This record gives sequence, structure tokens and C-alpha cells, in this order.
Amino acid sequence: MKKIVLSLVVIASVLTACKGEKKEKAVETKEEVKVETKVADLNNVDTAISVLNWKGTKPTGAHNGTVALKSGGLLVENGELQGGEFIVDLATITNVDMAGSEGAGKLEGHLKSADFFDVEKYPTSKFVITNVEDKGDNIHVTGNLTLKDVTKSITIPATISTEGGVTTFESEKFMVNRADFNIKYGSKSFFDDLKDKFIDDNMELSFVVKTKA
Repeated sequence: MKKIVLSLVVIASVLTACKGEKKEKAVETKEEVKVETKVADLNNVDTAISVLNWKGTKPTGAHNGTVALKSGGLLVENGELQGGEFIVDLATITNVDMAGSEGAGKLEGHLKSADFFDVEKYPTSKFVITNVEDKGDNIHVTGNLTLKDVTKSITIPATISTEGGVTTFESEKFMVNRADFNIKYGSKSFFDDLKDKFIDDNMELSFVVKTKA
């Protein structure tokens, strides 16, 4: 009987460990890096089809959506990414999973409010590429991410390709800890009495940026 109990304890421990491993970690944030190459003046990003995708989660579910780019530039030489700058228009935050419903409108309004991104005060976000490292199947792109009044350096995996005169920069999905950028609403990093009413600090993001033809 003792052997059976011991076996069940071992199995439960293994399953618990495996379950814990599935939770994705946020990318590491470091101090802002100085940028020498300025590409904003290129203004060659097609803002009509470029997008920042987002997803937020909480104990009762998840919501996802998009944010449009206001402007941007990609510097590519001989097929290799040399630099880039994306200005994200936070006034265009859109919820996709409840699109067309009253709930979508309420969520969009809440995300734009001072509780989250405070769009009236900080109308844009920015990602400025500071370094690109070739990893074979993909590239590791380091850049300064600005949200609200905080700028941190992060590194994300991505791909770069050109077809028909259009260059596409596409990042893999990556996690950013919103607490690092002082986005406090429903965050257990700032509040202790939330119980199951919290919203996860880690938010999932991904870029799809295309240049003009």
C-alpha cells in the first residue's frame, strides 16, 4: 500500500512540474540602448496592412486583437535587416474575439483609458531596432520598446523576407510583462487583494510589418 501511495505522489509531482513548464515567460527587459542608425525618415512601411497583434489573459479567459501602425521604416540591405522603427497608433486598439459587440467596445475603451495604456496622454507606442543577429532559421532582433513613459530593451525572434518588391518583417509571438511598463490595473505585481479578479501581467504580442510596394 505504501508503494502505491508513493507512486501516486511521484506521478502527481511529475504532472505538476510538466504543467508549470507550459507557461510562457516574458522576454527579459533591459535598459534602453542608444540608437545610432535612424530609419524613421524612410517612412516605407505600409500602415494599411502592417499590424501589432495582442492577447491578454485572466483566470476566466482571454481576449485578443490588433493595433495599427501609424508610421515606420525598415532598412534592408542585400536582403538583411539593418534597422527599423515602428510607431504604433494606440488609438486604434481593436478587440477581435468580441468584434461588433457591446463588450468589444467596452474593452477597447478600457484599454485606452488611464487604467491601461492612457492613450490620451500617450497616443503612441514605439519599437526601435538596435541590433540584429542572424540565427539561421530566424533572426534575433533587439530593440527599444516604449509603452507609456517607459522604454526597455527587449530581444525577440523574427523573420525577414522580400517578395514582389515588398519586404515583410514578422516576429514570433513574444510575452511582455506589462508591470515593467507601469501598467498596473488588475496586476498582482501591484495589488495583493485581487483573489481571482486579476489580469495576467504577461501580454502576448507579435508584429507583422510590410513595406510599401
